[in-house]
Amino acid sequence: MTATDDLIMIAYDGSDNADRAIDWAGRIWAGRGAVVVTAWETALHQTARMSSMSGMQPVFGTALDSETDQLLRIEAGTLNDRGVERAASCGLRSRGHLVEVTGTVWGALIDVADEIDADVLVTGTRGATGLRALMRSSVAEQVLKHCSRPVLVVPARCTGPGTPVT
Repeated sequence: MTATDDLIMIAYDGSDNADRAIDWAGRIWAGRGAVVVTAWETALHQTARMSSMSGMQPVFGTALDSETDQLLRIEAGTLNDRGVERAASCGLRSRGHLVEVTGTVWGALIDVADEIDADVLVTGTRGATGLRALMRSSVAEQVLKHCSRPVLVVPARCTGPGTPVT
């Protein structure tokens, strides 16, 4: 495998931090192949996750679930297209991929990295600090802990080449 055959996977949620991760991937690996991956959750999964945090029983099987899921998938696709375009503008040979979350977002991302045999997984961070960071671990942190392949985590405060991160 040559360097131009390397496959970069970029986790993309449409945030400024995800955009920054794409920018850095382009700076480091311009000309290489990249799969921009957007994870999305069905309405049922979102409801179950949120209600379990509140201690309430989720309501399953509403008539709106299918229609809502279709809209959520379309929204995720639109978001993913934006990431693919950004990656292409950064010099990456990019294509998109949507993954439906059935467990955790980080688990879904790692599964895709394994499925496509990515050489490196690139992600941004949420940039949470203090109590907020203590209360909820980030997707980037979990990917870093559980992924069996190289991971590049681009910090929220990382703005450009040579810029010190404080």
